[in-house]
Order: sequence, then C-alpha cells, then structure tokens
Amino acid sequence: MNRKKMIRTMKNILPALSILLLAACGSQTGSSAKAAEPLEVGVVLSDVGLGDQSYSDAAFRGLVKARDEDGILFDYREIAQTDTYDEAFKQLVLQDNDLIIGLGYMVKDSLEAAAKTYPDRQFLIVDDTSDLSNVSSITFKEEEGSFLAGAAAAMSSKTGHIGFLGGVESDLLKKFEMGYEQGAQSIDPQIQLKAVYAGDFGKAELGASLAASMMQSDNVDVVYAAAGLTGIGALQEAQKLGKYAIGVDTDQFFIAEKAVITSMVKNVDTAIFTAVQTFEQSGGKFPEKNMVFGLKEDGVGLAPIHVVDLTDQQQKRLEELRGGLISGEIKIELP
Repeated sequence: MNRKKMIRTMKNILPALSILLLAACGSQTGSSAKAAEPLEVGVVLSDVGLGDQSYSDAAFRGLVKARDEDGILFDYREIAQTDTYDEAFKQLVLQDNDLIIGLGYMVKDSLEAAAKTYPDRQFLIVDDTSDLSNVSSITFKEEEGSFLAGAAAAMSSKTGHIGFLGGVESDLLKKFEMGYEQGAQSIDPQIQLKAVYAGDFGKAELGASLAASMMQSDNVDVVYAAAGLTGIGALQEAQKLGKYAIGVDTDQFFIAEKAVITSMVKNVDTAIFTAVQTFEQSGGKFPEKNMVFGLKEDGVGLAPIHVVDLTDQQQKRLEELRGGLISGEIKIELP
C-alpha cells in the first residue's frame, strides 16, 4: 500500500473509531451513572415514633449511619403524619423506594397488605416474620439480653423482689419478661418477680404510676421497663423513690442517673445498618429471608453497670452467663 492510499484509509477509519469510542464512553457513562444511583429506603416507624429515646430512635440511627457511610437515601413516616400504617406504606411505595422497612410487629398487617399489592417491591419487617416471598425479617433474641439484665437485677436487689413493666402484652414482650425472670433466678432461685403490662407504649405518667405501685405495695426495689415512653416514666419514678431500674433498647442511664443500673441494649441500629448494607451489596436482595440477632451477633447485650458496685466475682459471673448463652449451654424457656 502506497503512502497516499494509507493516509486515505486512515482518514476513513479514524472517524469510525471516534464514533465507536464515543459510543463506548457514552455506554460506560450511562452504566456508571446507573450504578452510582444511591439505594433508596423508606421506613415506617413504630407507633410512638421519633423521640421515644429507644426503639424508633435506634432504627433511625441505623439508617443515618447507612446514609453517612454508604450514601443511601432514606425517608420515613410516623403514624402521626399519616393516621394509618396502610397510608404510610402506600406513600413510601409510590415514592419508588428500593426497600421498605416496617418497624415493629404492630405494622405487620399493613406491611403484608402493601407487599401483596406490590409483589415486585422488597419489604423488611423488624420484630416479626412473614411467609410472603418479598418480605424478609429481622428478629432478636431479646431473652438473652434480658437474662443478663435479670442477673444484674438479682445481684443489686436488697429485698429479693424485682419488677418487670412491659408495654402491650405480646409474645415479643414475653421474651423480655421470661428471660429477665430466669436470669434473676440463676443468681437467686428464691427471688420474686412482679410483672405488669401497661397496655401502652406512649404514656410516661402511666409508667410512673405502675412503677410506684410495684415499689410501694410489692416491695420491688429493681424494675426492668420494656415499654417505650411508658417505661421512661418508670425509670424516673424509680429514681424519685430511691429505687433501682433497668432500661431497654439503648443505654438509658442518662434518663435517671441515680437509678438506672444498666440497660438491656437491643441494637436495632446495628441490625438495620447491617441489613441495608447486605441488601445493597447483594444487588437488591437478602441472602437470608429471616435474619436473627442475638448476643453472638451483637444484636442484644448489656450496657455498662452504673450506680451499684458489683464485686469482681459478680462481674465474672455475668461474663460466664454471657458465654453460656452464646454457646447454647444455657437454655431459656419461652412460651
């Protein structure tokens, strides 16, 4: 091929190569843009909503962490905004969220109704399970953390009478109660438990009244409150009466710093962050339909001990109990 012919050939080839390169770049740009689109998550909070200083606040922290570390976008609905859970789920579905989370067993009926209506969407329920194929779940071994809380209560009680204040009586709250009782009995087989359910998670005054009744009428000197804002009232009443208390979900020491000896920490934030991260990394699906978080998975635990001074032997015993629960050597009887 002579030099002139080669130049003409190159002139013909170069524009074609340019078009192919531009097309390839455009394709890569479009693909990158698509891949770079952030995961969008919607969450329906529990009935009390933000500011409960426990359950909903913890879930919110988990999503904030996912936003800050992984760049997800999220929106939320409280029952006060929508009046019904049905409407809350509908709004989040219509916003085209990739994953929709329902917080608490109370939302199950509404979540499943939305999941049936929109079978191509992925849902996640916390604290309950579902048989629907597009609904995955997060549950916790609350009984394990509560067992340790019961042991701490028995170590701290002077009267041999401890109390449990639950919100709305349910199978879920029974896990807290029974773990707490059996943990206390592992330290003192003769200890007496007074269990009361408020029937509400949002009334601090009611929690204070019920706690006062237990402490004044039943000689209770340590009360474990698993009742949202209702439980906050119980913690504050324990401090007012010079008694001890155990918080729930997060370390609630700051609520009553003269009364709260520890809290049964339920790491809803850790579980939701882990689940959202897994969903994103697995291409918009959950490898496990039902995810369970216990002591071993850092789903539950015991906050630092405050107010009381446990002996080295008692601290060692708590660690032994924790190890026994993780290994399965200690079995907790549940309903």
